[in-house]
Amino acid sequence: MALFSIHHRTEYHYRQPVLIGPHRLMLRPRESRELRLVSHEITTTPPSTLVWAQDVFGNAIATALFDTKADSLAIESNVTLDLTSTAWPVFPIAASAINYPFVYSGEERIDLGALLSPQYPDPMGRLSAWAASFVRANPTDTLALLKDLNAGISASAAYQAREDEGTQPPTRTLDLGRGSCRDFAVLFVEAARVLGFGARIVSGYIFNPTQQWQSGTTHAWAEVFVPGAGWITFDPTNRQLGGFNLIPVAVARDLFQAMPVSGTFVGSSNDQMRLTVSVRVTHLATA
Repeated sequence: MALFSIHHRTEYHYRQPVLIGPHRLMLRPRESRELRLVSHEITTTPPSTLVWAQDVFGNAIATALFDTKADSLAIESNVTLDLTSTAWPVFPIAASAINYPFVYSGEERIDLGALLSPQYPDPMGRLSAWAASFVRANPTDTLALLKDLNAGISASAAYQAREDEGTQPPTRTLDLGRGSCRDFAVLFVEAARVLGFGARIVSGYIFNPTQQWQSGTTHAWAEVFVPGAGWITFDPTNRQLGGFNLIPVAVARDLFQAMPVSGTFVGSSNDQMRLTVSVRVTHLATA
């Protein structure tokens, strides 16, 4: 058992009081066999009414509803959770999927749906050729192929933090030779889909136990569905297999569906002066 606390604060500042519209908040970690939520609280300044729902992926969504004007908005999430993921997981892949290529069952293909289909155009076949370069033989070991793809991203592009919103198209990440964690996650998912895998984006937090002074940040990674094993975690930014230090908040077909905080205000287009985000992930105890 490993207990963690997460403090996530988002602040907007405006030139003058504006009418704050609804804000969509994806801040509650996804509970699973390996992650148990001990407590979670969201507070806002000015105060709001929170309405909870689940999206099509089963993510918890809170909609914050405001009825006042303000020249600033603060959204704060405080979480305590128990994480039991292992550093060296063993995946019980079904015999039918041990070697690539393999065929998903008809039911699996129906349920995976759009998670099998690339979301970005590749008219010149740039991404397809890059992904195919990791297929060393026919057939080849499925997990080894996915590990090679995962490691190949940071070998092809250098990590570079980006403050601007959104993600780069996968081919642009390849052409530039650099990208952020979300760009790497999108590249991995798109390449996996090109190869015929069902894959999805994950957003959440990462804890780095070797850097206590900067031990937390928002992060993006990927999961691939392999029969028998289910969803296998891949973090191409850190060449990591498995999620022992990853805390998932949302899974999605595309990263724009998993933004932690998004919303509107009524005012002039230049009223928003600045946006600041701070995240702190703290390791509380290990049993």
